[in-house]
Amino acid sequence: MAVLQDTYADTLATGYAGMVANGETSNRISRTCEDAGGIAFGAPVYRGSGDHGCTATVGTAATFLGFAIAHEALGLLSGQTADEYAQYDDVAILTEGVIWVTATGANADGAAVTIGTGAGAADAIGDTAADATHIAATGWVFDDTTSATGLARIAKR
Repeated sequence: MAVLQDTYADTLATGYAGMVANGETSNRISRTCEDAGGIAFGAPVYRGSGDHGCTATVGTAATFLGFAIAHEALGLLSGQTADEYAQYDDVAILTEGVIWVTATGANADGAAVTIGTGAGAADAIGDTAADATHIAATGWVFDDTTSATGLARIAKR
Protein backbone atom coordinates (compact mmCIF):
# COMPACT_ATOMS: atom_id res chain seq x y z
CA MET A 1 0.00 0.00 0.00
CA ALA A 2 1.33 3.44 -0.90
CA VAL A 3 2.26 5.88 1.86
CA LEU A 4 -0.12 8.84 1.73
CA GLN A 5 1.63 11.02 4.30
CA ASP A 6 5.02 10.55 5.89
CA THR A 7 5.72 13.96 7.42
CA TYR A 8 3.82 15.68 10.18
CA ALA A 9 3.90 19.13 11.78
CA ASP A 10 5.45 19.41 15.25
CA THR A 11 2.39 21.26 16.54
CA LEU A 12 -1.27 20.82 15.79
CA ALA A 13 -3.42 23.74 14.73
CA THR A 14 -5.45 25.23 17.58
CA GLY A 15 -8.56 25.35 15.44
CA TYR A 16 -9.90 26.26 12.03
CA ALA A 17 -12.76 28.39 10.76
CA GLY A 18 -16.09 26.70 11.39
CA MET A 19 -14.77 24.22 13.95
CA VAL A 20 -16.99 23.84 17.01
CA ALA A 21 -14.54 24.81 19.75
CA ASN A 22 -15.63 22.60 22.63
CA GLY A 23 -18.35 20.43 24.10
CA GLU A 24 -20.41 23.18 25.69
CA THR A 25 -24.15 23.07 25.17
CA SER A 26 -24.93 24.25 21.68
CA ASN A 27 -27.77 24.48 19.21
CA ARG A 28 -27.41 23.48 15.57
CA ILE A 29 -29.81 23.80 12.68
CA SER A 30 -29.54 23.04 8.99
CA ARG A 31 -30.66 24.98 5.93
CA THR A 32 -30.11 24.60 2.20
CA CYS A 33 -27.37 26.75 0.65
CA GLU A 34 -28.86 29.11 -1.96
CA ASP A 35 -25.56 30.76 -2.97
CA ALA A 36 -24.04 29.75 -6.33
CA GLY A 37 -20.64 30.67 -4.86
CA GLY A 38 -21.20 28.57 -1.73
CA ILE A 39 -20.87 29.44 1.96
CA ALA A 40 -17.46 29.28 3.64
CA PHE A 41 -16.96 27.41 6.90
CA GLY A 42 -17.21 29.81 9.86
CA ALA A 43 -19.04 32.46 7.80
CA PRO A 44 -22.13 34.27 9.10
CA VAL A 45 -25.30 32.76 7.65
CA TYR A 46 -28.61 34.53 6.97
CA ARG A 47 -32.14 33.41 6.18
CA GLY A 48 -32.48 32.84 2.44
CA SER A 49 -35.28 33.74 0.07
CA GLY A 50 -36.70 30.22 -0.19
CA ASP A 51 -38.29 28.06 2.48
CA HIS A 52 -35.54 26.44 4.56
CA GLY A 53 -32.88 28.31 2.54
CA CYS A 54 -29.81 30.21 3.72
CA THR A 55 -27.27 32.60 2.25
CA ALA A 56 -23.96 34.26 3.12
CA THR A 57 -25.21 37.51 1.57
CA VAL A 58 -25.26 39.98 4.43
CA GLY A 59 -28.78 40.61 5.63
CA THR A 60 -30.03 42.22 8.82
CA ALA A 61 -29.89 41.34 12.49
CA ALA A 62 -33.41 39.92 12.06
CA THR A 63 -32.34 37.55 9.25
CA PHE A 64 -29.05 36.46 10.88
CA LEU A 65 -29.14 32.74 11.75
CA GLY A 66 -25.66 31.87 13.05
CA PHE A 67 -22.29 30.64 11.78
CA ALA A 68 -21.55 27.82 9.30
CA ILE A 69 -20.09 24.74 10.99
CA ALA A 70 -17.19 23.02 9.19
CA HIS A 71 -18.04 19.61 7.81
CA GLU A 72 -15.00 17.44 7.21
CA ALA A 73 -16.96 14.66 5.48
CA LEU A 74 -18.05 16.70 2.44
CA GLY A 75 -16.60 15.13 -0.66
CA LEU A 76 -15.51 17.58 -3.34
CA LEU A 77 -17.15 17.35 -6.71
CA SER A 78 -15.64 18.77 -9.87
CA GLY A 79 -15.37 22.55 -9.64
CA GLN A 80 -16.00 22.78 -5.89
CA THR A 81 -13.74 24.52 -3.42
CA ALA A 82 -12.60 23.01 -0.12
CA ASP A 83 -13.76 24.48 3.19
CA GLU A 84 -17.17 25.62 2.01
CA TYR A 85 -20.66 24.36 1.39
CA ALA A 86 -21.69 24.29 -2.28
CA GLN A 87 -25.03 25.47 -3.61
CA TYR A 88 -27.85 23.09 -2.58
CA ASP A 89 -25.77 21.50 0.23
CA ASP A 90 -27.37 21.20 3.64
CA VAL A 91 -25.51 23.78 5.73
CA ALA A 92 -24.96 23.03 9.43
CA ILE A 93 -25.38 26.30 11.35
CA LEU A 94 -24.41 26.96 14.97
CA THR A 95 -27.00 29.24 16.54
CA GLU A 96 -25.63 28.89 20.07
CA GLY A 97 -22.35 27.53 21.42
CA VAL A 98 -18.65 28.22 20.80
CA ILE A 99 -17.11 28.24 17.29
CA TRP A 100 -13.86 29.28 15.63
CA VAL A 101 -14.16 32.06 13.04
CA THR A 102 -11.77 34.29 11.13
CA ALA A 103 -12.03 37.64 12.88
CA THR A 104 -10.88 40.96 11.43
CA GLY A 105 -8.42 43.14 13.34
CA ALA A 106 -7.93 43.41 17.08
CA ASN A 107 -10.82 42.20 19.25
CA ALA A 108 -11.32 42.11 23.01
CA ASP A 109 -12.34 39.06 25.02
CA GLY A 110 -16.00 39.51 25.99
CA ALA A 111 -16.67 42.18 23.34
CA ALA A 112 -19.90 41.92 21.36
CA VAL A 113 -19.56 40.42 17.88
CA THR A 114 -20.62 42.46 14.87
CA ILE A 115 -20.62 41.63 11.19
CA GLY A 116 -19.69 44.20 8.57
CA THR A 117 -22.10 44.74 5.71
CA GLY A 118 -19.39 45.25 3.11
CA ALA A 119 -19.63 49.03 3.29
CA GLY A 120 -17.56 49.40 6.45
CA ALA A 121 -13.81 49.61 6.92
CA ALA A 122 -13.93 46.22 8.63
CA ASP A 123 -16.52 44.30 6.62
CA ALA A 124 -16.09 40.96 8.35
CA ILE A 125 -16.49 39.52 11.86
CA GLY A 126 -15.17 41.90 14.52
CA ASP A 127 -16.04 43.94 17.60
CA THR A 128 -16.72 47.24 15.84
CA ALA A 129 -19.75 48.95 17.38
CA ALA A 130 -23.02 48.16 15.59
CA ASP A 131 -23.88 51.01 13.22
CA ALA A 132 -25.11 51.57 9.67
CA THR A 133 -22.36 49.33 8.26
CA HIS A 134 -22.07 46.73 11.05
CA ILE A 135 -24.92 44.58 12.31
CA ALA A 136 -24.94 43.05 15.77
CA ALA A 137 -24.70 39.28 16.05
CA THR A 138 -27.00 39.45 19.07
CA GLY A 139 -25.76 37.44 22.02
CA TRP A 140 -22.41 36.48 20.46
CA VAL A 141 -19.20 37.63 22.20
CA PHE A 142 -15.50 37.06 21.65
CA ASP A 143 -14.03 34.28 23.78
CA ASP A 144 -10.46 35.33 22.89
CA THR A 145 -8.46 38.53 22.63
CA THR A 146 -6.93 38.99 19.18
CA SER A 147 -4.32 41.51 18.11
CA ALA A 148 -4.66 41.03 14.35
CA THR A 149 -6.83 39.34 11.76
CA GLY A 150 -6.94 35.60 12.38
CA LEU A 151 -8.74 32.82 14.16
CA ALA A 152 -10.77 33.54 17.27
CA ARG A 153 -13.41 31.76 19.27
CA ILE A 154 -16.80 33.41 19.60
CA ALA A 155 -19.53 32.25 21.94
CA LYS A 156 -23.24 32.57 22.54
CA ARG A 157 -24.23 31.06 25.86
